[in-house]
Formats: sequence, C-alpha cells, structure tokens
Amino acid sequence: MATLLTVEDLKVTFSTKFGQVNAVNNISFTMNEGEILAVVGESGSGKSVTALSILQLLAKNGRIRNGVVSFGDHNLVTMPEGEMRKVRGAEISMIFQDPMSCLNPVFTVEYQMEEVLRFHKKEMSREQRHSRMIEMLELVQISNPEQRLKQYPHELSGGMRQRVMIAISLLCQPKLLIADEPTTALDVTIQAQIVNLIKELSRQLHTSVMLITHNLGMVAGMADRVQVMYGGEIVETAPIDVIFYGSRHPYTSGLLKALPKPNMGDEPLHPIPGSTPDLLLDHIGCMFYERCDYAMECCRDLTPPKYRISSDHMAKCWRCHPDFSETAEEKEVREAR
Repeated sequence: MATLLTVEDLKVTFSTKFGQVNAVNNISFTMNEGEILAVVGESGSGKSVTALSILQLLAKNGRIRNGVVSFGDHNLVTMPEGEMRKVRGAEISMIFQDPMSCLNPVFTVEYQMEEVLRFHKKEMSREQRHSRMIEMLELVQISNPEQRLKQYPHELSGGMRQRVMIAISLLCQPKLLIADEPTTALDVTIQAQIVNLIKELSRQLHTSVMLITHNLGMVAGMADRVQVMYGGEIVETAPIDVIFYGSRHPYTSGLLKALPKPNMGDEPLHPIPGSTPDLLLDHIGCMFYERCDYAMECCRDLTPPKYRISSDHMAKCWRCHPDFSETAEEKEVREAR
C-alpha cells in the first residue's frame, strides 16, 4: 500500500502571555492510501493541532518550529500560501467540529457548495457544478437535494448540517479527509450514522481518512489503525484490534477502562485519575508518570523511547523494554482486558 502522507519530527508551539505552550512535540507518523487512521486522546493532547498544522491553519500565535509534512512530492510546511490554497479542499479536506460555525448563516447551501467548485474546478460549467452538488448531497444520503440547496444552514438539523459539511469536503474528491470530532453536539443515533457514512464514503471514493476523536469506542468498527496521543506526543500506534486486545501503554489501557460497557448495571466507570500535563512547563521523564498506576522510578527521570513491539505496533513506555518483566498479577490484569 502506497504512502500518502508522512509527518516527520513535527513540533508546534503557541505563544501566550503565560509563556510558550509546547502543543505538539516532535511527532512522526505516516498514512497510507485508502487508510482510516484514528487519532485518539483527551482534550489538549495535540490531535487537532496536528491536523491544523498539516493544512497550515494554525492560529496567529501558533508556529511550526520543526518538522516536515510530505504530501506527494511537496513539503506542506514550506509551501507558499497561494499554493496551499489549491491543496485545501481539492487534495486535503477537513470537517470541523461544529458545522453551524463553519457554514455561513447568510448564504444558502448551494452558494457555499458552488463556491468550492468555482475555486477548484474552474473548467466546470454551471450545469456541471449543479449536477455535482446534487450527486454529493445524494451520496451523503440527504433527501430532496434540490430543495436542500435552496435552504440556509439554520433551516437544517444538526445531523443534516454535518452531512452538508461532509458533502462540501468531498466535492473535489480529495485524497485525504481530516474529520475533527465530526460528531460533536450530535445525539448518539446521529453520531453512529455520521461515523458509518464517513467509513462508507471513504470506501466508495478511495479517500484516506484521519479521524480525530477522544472516544475510542467510536472508532471500534471504523478505523484500520489507531494513534494514541498524550501531552503532545504519540504514545502508542497499532492496528485497531491490537489497541483493543493487546495495548501496551498504560494511557491506552486507561482510555479503554473509561469506556462505558453494555450491561454495566451499577458498576462505576473507571476514569483516569489526575489531569493532563501543563504544556507550558518543560517535562522530564514520561509525560504520563503522575497519572500512571504502573509508574516506576525510571519513568520520573528518563523519557521513554519508542519501542517497536511488532512491525505495526509501537509504544512509548519503559514497560515495553525487552528486559522488563511484569509480575504475574500485572500480566493477568492486562490479559483480562
């Protein structure tokens, strides 16, 4: 499978009145053509900042300090803004968290969809643009597309607005779709519909998807591979089944334990204790040390390297060191997940 996107040693900081926030700290990863990669972690772990860095959409106080983002033959980090505009929407598209704030309330759905085609597909006639818009609305399972084109965002439900956003993002059939918490503020039944829709469209259009979420349960039946982020770092990467049945990083295990399960009854949830690290500070050792049930002395003082557990499984934890030997009790707990 060919590599579509390569991120190498990406470091992103934000300047604030309190100091410099190290939002993303020298992360590296790849995405393949046709792959669905889930990027999972708590709020503030660096998921959205990574996506915005790829598209050069950081806030004014944000800066890419180091790194290469290779997409095809181009390094997106050094690409001029004029060229980057041609990539956004045509080659790489993004679905943002809140469709109501992303859709312009004073323009119809038709105007906003056609604007994308007028910019990226100048060779299309008006009739061809109209046909394409109808086709995409039907593809995202919106009924009466002719009627919907004439409506304003406030006339649509939350789920319908999100479907319109997906249709807009796929108008030019991009190679990569970044979906940043695409089910935020939607009820549970609509969330499942949106997730299934993105998965089906990825298959139909051969589009790679980077799904950003804090909910591991949502990606269970969708993603091919999961990338877990914590404190601006990638702490574990593995295929979806390995993450659920053979994860090696304690943070990943904590996320899994915090998931509500069927037939729990009165059994309480098991949240991860403590809070996320302050990214204004320089950290020594493992970022997860203070919240980890398995922390060792070395975790406090030494930053763990990336351990290659298998060809497609990586974890950044001292417990993955080849000389580490877990107790029988620890092994029983891990295997019982």
